[in-house]
Amino acid sequence: MTLGGGGTADTRTAALIDDLRKLPAETSWVEFKENNTDPQMIGKLISALSNAARLADQHFAYLIWGVRDEDHAVAGTSFEPTRQMQQGQPLELWLGQRLQPDIAFSFRSVHHDGARLVLLEIPAAGTSPVEFERIAYIRIGSATPRLSDHPERLKALWAKLQPYVWESGDTVQFLTGDEVLARLDYPVYFELMGQPLPDNRNGIFDRLVADRLVRKDVGGHWNITNLGAILFARRLGEFPPAIARKAVRLVAYGGLNRAATVTHRLDGQKGYASGFDGLRDHIDGLLPQNERIGKAFREAVPLYPSIAIRELIANALIHQDMTITGAGPLVELFADRVEITNPGRSLIPPERFLDSPPRSRNEALASLMRRMNICEEQGTGIDKVLVAVEQHHLPPPDFRNEGEAVRVVLYAPRRFADMTPEERVRACYQHAGLRYVSGQRMKNATLCERFGIDPHNAAQASGVIRQSLDAGLIRPADAAHPRAGYVPSWA
Repeated sequence: MTLGGGGTADTRTAALIDDLRKLPAETSWVEFKENNTDPQMIGKLISALSNAARLADQHFAYLIWGVRDEDHAVAGTSFEPTRQMQQGQPLELWLGQRLQPDIAFSFRSVHHDGARLVLLEIPAAGTSPVEFERIAYIRIGSATPRLSDHPERLKALWAKLQPYVWESGDTVQFLTGDEVLARLDYPVYFELMGQPLPDNRNGIFDRLVADRLVRKDVGGHWNITNLGAILFARRLGEFPPAIARKAVRLVAYGGLNRAATVTHRLDGQKGYASGFDGLRDHIDGLLPQNERIGKAFREAVPLYPSIAIRELIANALIHQDMTITGAGPLVELFADRVEITNPGRSLIPPERFLDSPPRSRNEALASLMRRMNICEEQGTGIDKVLVAVEQHHLPPPDFRNEGEAVRVVLYAPRRFADMTPEERVRACYQHAGLRYVSGQRMKNATLCERFGIDPHNAAQASGVIRQSLDAGLIRPADAAHPRAGYVPSWA
């Protein structure tokens, strides 16, 4: 379970809270409070619930204020995390400075059932047990003991964390401090994190260590982790092949397929975070634009929505399988489409990207990229892609597994009349899903708007709905009331 953002945040938060209230009282990764807002208690619970969530194979843990622990009834709360201060600092900042690793927890407030509730979403432990003030905790029943006091649980947790050790592994070792700073674009790290660049070396290394980008080795030497190199390398080619070959490749073709002339090729040199804006700008410069005539002037508008390109590239970086050697993300530009491919089959079915909780092989990478605002909060990126596609009346994007890779195809504008039957049905399914996760239902009128069909030709949308029903991709929201609209088959 996870939450979205934008205009659907309140709806999703309320629905998630209702789902969590239905869980058994002994669930180790969910905790209910009314008005207990002691910061030390919150910090210990973040550590305990995060570790417990990983043990329970959950991607998130949750702490909810305003719900009674005894019967999970809504009671309401006066807790306002954005206004609470601790030792002169905002609560979120104070907590974040005391958690290791620095996980991307988030508070959300919502009015539900006539009461105000607060939900704290906590990512499950990714690369190592989560500590608060250098102590890892675990949730056992209603107790929050030290994890070290329960060695069997600690051993089990480390076993669960094994799939995530790639990011914390060392790619180069036994470097001097000067060599580390020469290889990593550390000023970009501080810029993207919104922090001032420390005026001394110790301050720089303290932050790089805290985010697991470097690690102190024996004899005063340093190791650069895979995470540090893949995100902030000045030149990926200076690192071992396992890192260097993960560089993003960009290829532009002069036609509709790979037999056409290659008009442009770029092999990324920088780490993903250091080079992301440059890559995005480079792609924008290669993509064709439409010319729109305004009231007084002609203006060039992008052929593809920039937020869709951005989110799809960020997803490819985050969700790739880093253990597949010799292959990295690939962006291909054709005359009529953009294809973005990343190594590794999807962990969830591509047709469920919109609604399923995201599963990332690279939790630390994903967390850092979210904190640096390179990608959206978990679960909202695909929403934004589909919203932008619909607003631009583009054909529906195609998400699919191809061999041991995931490929996303974003198509250039085409009229409804020029879309294939398969594209129309896929657009209908995606539109129904997008409406559903927004707390709404698809109707003939909304599908007409999505396709740009004149209301006088609504029968065209009705035909697509029938085909989607026959394909089993959507169903009536209420079989007894046909005008209630439609929802995706999984709703």
